[in-house]
Amino acid sequence: MGIFSTIFGESENQNISTGKITWIPLTDLDQLNEIVTFSDEKPIIIFKHSTRCSVSRMALKQFENEFDSANEVNAYFLDLIARRDISNEIAHRFEVVHQSPQLLLIKSGKSVYDVSHSAIDAVALKTWL
Repeated sequence: MGIFSTIFGESENQNISTGKITWIPLTDLDQLNEIVTFSDEKPIIIFKHSTRCSVSRMALKQFENEFDSANEVNAYFLDLIARRDISNEIAHRFEVVHQSPQLLLIKSGKSVYDVSHSAIDAVALKTWL
C-alpha cells in the first residue's frame, strides 16, 4: 500500500492535491523520460519519500506547508519503498546519491539542485527556480 492510499485514501495513479501542491505520483520508470522532456519547458521537482521513516514524513509535511511556488513547477512524488527501482534509476540518471527523504529540482533534463533530510527547504528551493 502506497503513501497516497495510506495517507490520502486515493489511488496511486491520480494526482493528489495537498493544499498548495498537486503531486503527480511517480509510479512508472517511463515517467522519468517524460520528466526529462517536460523539464525543458517547466522545472520539475521530485520528492522521494520513505513511508517507513518519521524524518521523511516530517520533511514532507514541512515542505508542503512552506512551499508557495506550485504554479512554477510540476511536482512528482515517489514512494521509494514501493518503487525502489525508480529511486535507483533517479540516482543513476540524474547523477545524485540516493537519500531519503530527498528533493531534486530538474531543469533541462538535469538535476540542478538536490537536498535531503533537514536541508529540504521550500524557501531555499525557490531561489533555484
